Amino acid sequence: MPATSENHDEILKNFREQLFEEDTLHDGDSIGTDDETLLRFLRARKFDLVQSKKMFEECQEWRKTVEGVGMDELYRQMDWLDYPEREAVLECWPMFFHQTDKTGRPVSVQILGQLDLPKLYKKCTPERHRTSIIVAGEMAMREIFPAASRVAGRHIGASLVIVDLKGFGLSRFWQIRSLVGTWIKIMQDYHPETLGQVVVINAPSTFTFIWNAIKHLLAAETIEKVNILGADYKNELLKLVDEEKLPELVGGKCKCEGEGGCMFNNPGPWKEGRVGWGPNSKESLPEKVSAETSETPASVVSATA
Repeated sequence: MPATSENHDEILKNFREQLFEEDTLHDGDSIGTDDETLLRFLRARKFDLVQSKKMFEECQEWRKTVEGVGMDELYRQMDWLDYPEREAVLECWPMFFHQTDKTGRPVSVQILGQLDLPKLYKKCTPERHRTSIIVAGEMAMREIFPAASRVAGRHIGASLVIVDLKGFGLSRFWQIRSLVGTWIKIMQDYHPETLGQVVVINAPSTFTFIWNAIKHLLAAETIEKVNILGADYKNELLKLVDEEKLPELVGGKCKCEGEGGCMFNNPGPWKEGRVGWGPNSKESLPEKVSAETSETPASVVSATA
């Protein structure tokens, strides 16, 4: 029987019961046991219980084994806002969160025109860079979305992604083709239904080829969320994000002056009261707090409350 709004509650109930009974989900699992988490997987598989369970099981297995240590350990090892290679990564592949849009969704910005992986990999190993991409997605789940939800007073579980392609051509695309595939798989298979909208700006003439090369990796529902714009994009972006909240880098007024610039600052409600666990945080925190932070970073991040 096809799923309808009338039987979604019953499917959710059965989904939860079966995940617990089959030892796939446990109280306290960092993936989350709340209704919204389970509904993301159900929606991604159109409330097909069998396919949703398969997707959830594969996600849990990935979380246990990712990068050889598992997601919880990986997140303890890297504070995405404070790790040694962060400056080099941002210089060669700017990727950052920046405030929320008019509907309360976190805004994620990627400046691909500055991409330079050969330069980056002189300062950061490819494996460490991949880890930073994985941890960024996990930070969205543990810190970014909960903080946005708290401020909005309702559940926020998807982001607005702005991708700036000014200066981006085929040579840079070939550099990141495999990483794009990795990012898409993580978003679609392990963090499903968290991509609210993608706005591509400054799309070059070569983008038709680039788009055709990656489109087959995307689910049909994801493709529908992508809006491709050229250089005349500002008015469209301002329909989505207040100008004061939009980085100057992509046509807004925000410069995050005194905070190291927008890409280094990552401003938003997730920064309020946040206690980090990276090397700079450990240097500035009292010894007791530093020790606690190194053990359980997520538990001391107030934005997740």
